[in-house]
Amino acid sequence: MIIVVGSINLDLIANVDRLPGPGETVGGSGFATAPGGKGANQALAAARAGATVRMVGAVGKDSFANDALALLRDGKIDLSGVGETFASTGTALIMVGGDGENMIAVVPGANDSVLPGDLSKAFLKKGDVVLLQHEIPLQTVDAALDAARAAGAITVLNTAPFRGEAAAFLGKADYVVANETEFDLYVEALSLSGRDRTARMRDFADKTGRTIVVTLGGDGVMAATPADILAVPAMKITPVDTVGAGDTFCGYFAAGLSSGLPLEQALARAGAAGSLACLKPGAQPAIPLAKDVDAALQKSKG
Repeated sequence: MIIVVGSINLDLIANVDRLPGPGETVGGSGFATAPGGKGANQALAAARAGATVRMVGAVGKDSFANDALALLRDGKIDLSGVGETFASTGTALIMVGGDGENMIAVVPGANDSVLPGDLSKAFLKKGDVVLLQHEIPLQTVDAALDAARAAGAITVLNTAPFRGEAAAFLGKADYVVANETEFDLYVEALSLSGRDRTARMRDFADKTGRTIVVTLGGDGVMAATPADILAVPAMKITPVDTVGAGDTFCGYFAAGLSSGLPLEQALARAGAAGSLACLKPGAQPAIPLAKDVDAALQKSKG
């Protein structure tokens, strides 16, 4: 079982000819809504990878909640751990200009009400994989790491979005997944040393006894364990939209660990899934199915 403790959002997306300046009103050419939130995205990715998934989070008692949960329901994810609050469902307000540039405002809403007491809904047990991110209160993330360890569960902590204060508990996670920018931002707070990123990753693994995974976009992914350094190349693609690629990677990576894949194979499958997610627009709609990921991996081998 994969337990995702994280955020659930509804994205409100407006297409405009150009982004407005302060106090300016501009005309729009299109509008759409899409379910999102890093926690929900990763839960759906793990489910599409073939895992059994339970989501712990919160939505509001409003009309956005049903749409925010729609694809999770379709993915047969256990939503018994999703509570309802009087806060609004989390939203991301996105304006996309004609040149592709965007402006985003995120309103956490109900996500801020996911507190340590909600972890009782996770029903943690030995062998579970707990998947976490930074879009809910950090005290809850910290408490989840402790609760998972006490239960004998494996933890995967995605450091997105970057929050400097999270440096205090990164070393508790069995696997930390960061993109290259996030990892570099944590170097000073974690007092990591080394002449390059690989050396600093090794320093993190040596100091904590944990595994650090750093995604490198088109350059693939690297991991440092207390015993080894692994590098997995990326699939060669022409991306259409990279939104949600990192979340897809995390969900598939957690699913790989849950199914008992060796680390290098889990990284390769997650990397392939993240690449395929870049071939379609949007976050959750672009998450590939397991059969498509496996077919792409087979094709790349031969």
